[in-house]
Amino acid sequence: GRMISYEAKRLGYKVVVLDPTPDSPAGQVSDKQIVAAYDDMKAIRQLVEETKVITYEFEHIDAAVLETVEAEGYRVYPSSKSLRIIQNKYRQKSFLQQAGLPVPSFFKLSSVDELYEEEPKYPYIIKTCCGGYDGKGNYVINKKEDLTNLPSSFLKREVIIEEYIDFERELSILAARSKDGKIIYYPVVENIHKDSILRTTKVPAQIDKDLEQRVFSIAMAVMRAFDDIGIFCVELFQKKDNKIFINEIAPRPHNSGHYTIEGCITSQYEQLVRAITGLPLGSPRLLSPCAMVNILGDNSAAGEYTFSGLEAAMQSEAAYVHLYGKKTTAYQRKIGHITVLDENAEKAAERAEAVLDSLSIKCLEG
Repeated sequence: GRMISYEAKRLGYKVVVLDPTPDSPAGQVSDKQIVAAYDDMKAIRQLVEETKVITYEFEHIDAAVLETVEAEGYRVYPSSKSLRIIQNKYRQKSFLQQAGLPVPSFFKLSSVDELYEEEPKYPYIIKTCCGGYDGKGNYVINKKEDLTNLPSSFLKREVIIEEYIDFERELSILAARSKDGKIIYYPVVENIHKDSILRTTKVPAQIDKDLEQRVFSIAMAVMRAFDDIGIFCVELFQKKDNKIFINEIAPRPHNSGHYTIEGCITSQYEQLVRAITGLPLGSPRLLSPCAMVNILGDNSAAGEYTFSGLEAAMQSEAAYVHLYGKKTTAYQRKIGHITVLDENAEKAAERAEAVLDSLSIKCLEG
């Protein structure tokens, strides 16, 4: 949200943000922040009346609220229809499958209890249909006994059972669609996760031309299937035999696209602003190989914080440090990112890690 606001302000737009956290990262750089819950209908009403178009930067909001304002003639991009499809994993996978796109095999259960009656092929992944992110609500099941380790709060929820994909790489690609139906896509990138949280993105992904073209085709097909306005991220698994499967779709700018701010002619954030305001889409061309690393909270600090080592980090050539202005840190919370440009993605990733290592998070004295 903060980075969307930057680009909208640069283009001369007024930005109003709705966020329940006072002085939120996006609110700090916008014209106005409405402090309210995301499902507060009175606050939503204020937001739509003060703006010409609405977008969102994460999926965990009530699609019915957006449906209500759309029915009254207010513009929401991407639409509540896309959000409703995407925020339920079973609905999303079914939609993609019906569109002829490659997804792992899957089925839905009304509760985990049903797994004791009919066992899927091991290993498999069990996911909550709604609400999970960064690996939360996802569990790999290697044997029946693993079911006993699931948290009690998980057992009565609607879940999706997915085939476990033994992947070689995790890939992603951004695609954007304008109001006039033009579709563009960005380079294919490789993502490295730890504990289900994105740590590093390397650009471009080191894949052959055939696989690259197949990813491009999938991105185009996804955008045609949704037939919506905005920017979407397609997350994929690449197997050793080069078969590829869609993991998830995000209807918004994506963590793996942060590199586009310095790495591409048009960032994913500017692209979103262009798409939803009716401006022509910008070029997604890559300016330089690069890498992005997330700055995550660690066990050394919790609560209000500051950084040490920032001076050293800022001295590295073609290294760009982004700090989000979040008031507090916690373990594995995303509080910033670093992008480094270099002659190839591997060198960029090594340098990005070195810059990250020069930073440390320190608690503020109370």
